[in-house]
Amino acid sequence: MNPQEIIRNISSQSSKITSVFFVGCGASMAELYPAHYFLETEACKIRSSIYTANEFCMATPHSVNEHSIVITCSLGGNTPETVAASKLAMEKNAHVIAITHYADSPLAQNAHYVIVHGFEKNYAAKLEKMTNALHLAVEILKLYEDYSYYEQMLNGIQNIYDIIENAVSYILPAAQKFAKDYKNAPHIYVMSSGATYRVAYAFSICLLMEMQWMNSGSFHDGEFFHGPFEIVEKDVPFLLLMNEGKTRPMDSRALDFLQRFGAKTTVIDAKDFSLGSKISPEVVDYFNPMLISAILRVYAENLAIARNHPLSQRRYMWKLQY
Repeated sequence: MNPQEIIRNISSQSSKITSVFFVGCGASMAELYPAHYFLETEACKIRSSIYTANEFCMATPHSVNEHSIVITCSLGGNTPETVAASKLAMEKNAHVIAITHYADSPLAQNAHYVIVHGFEKNYAAKLEKMTNALHLAVEILKLYEDYSYYEQMLNGIQNIYDIIENAVSYILPAAQKFAKDYKNAPHIYVMSSGATYRVAYAFSICLLMEMQWMNSGSFHDGEFFHGPFEIVEKDVPFLLLMNEGKTRPMDSRALDFLQRFGAKTTVIDAKDFSLGSKISPEVVDYFNPMLISAILRVYAENLAIARNHPLSQRRYMWKLQY
């Protein structure tokens, strides 16, 4: 079933939805964030929350009930914490939707509805997880509260995959430069704002710390001047993800400061890929994460080549009991 069919089916069973919970771990939780951010920004009545799966299980919100939709997410569909969270949500009588790459996975078997997303085909396919989650949020808002820019969102969802493939077709030189500049960096700080905030987080904890064993930290541009900017000095490595839309002034303010003090700064700017000319300005904020995530994937792949450290290499994950 597609997102529209799923939410219509839920609405036929429940005329009242008061809360939506997005639940996952690591990159999968981060990929749910744009959908959460959309509902948190646009909804007037529906409460949206995002949880790492283990916390959802250990400190389960009392509002998880028959008036809730719980959206769980795992690429392989076998993350134990997320499977447990999905099962728990079903036991609490919530309407549970799983987003995964494998239709027969444990996660898929512990949900009322399943969306199977692509991954291997191309860079756009790698963003189907994030885009499907956003589409679910859009359909929830449309059916339970109405939404003035529904058609603009559907148009963005339809077009974002082509925008991604066009962008990644000519970024290789920039990705190779990033790899050359950062392959021996002692650490890399990553930051952004708006719906892209958790993209910075995921790149830091997953692509850099997990897959490259590089020290990293991430933070929100809006918090930059409330602590983190004190470590800025010449040649300190930063990766800044700049958005089209409402929060761009925060990104620009951070960039001005980094340049002022000579930090070693790489910028990935959605504006350079004409996102705002291809997606309606009323909704463009919610499509920055897909575009920037795809570009970051190319950057990570080239960093792995430069460091002779495959993205699949692990020290502990999948090798130990933990």
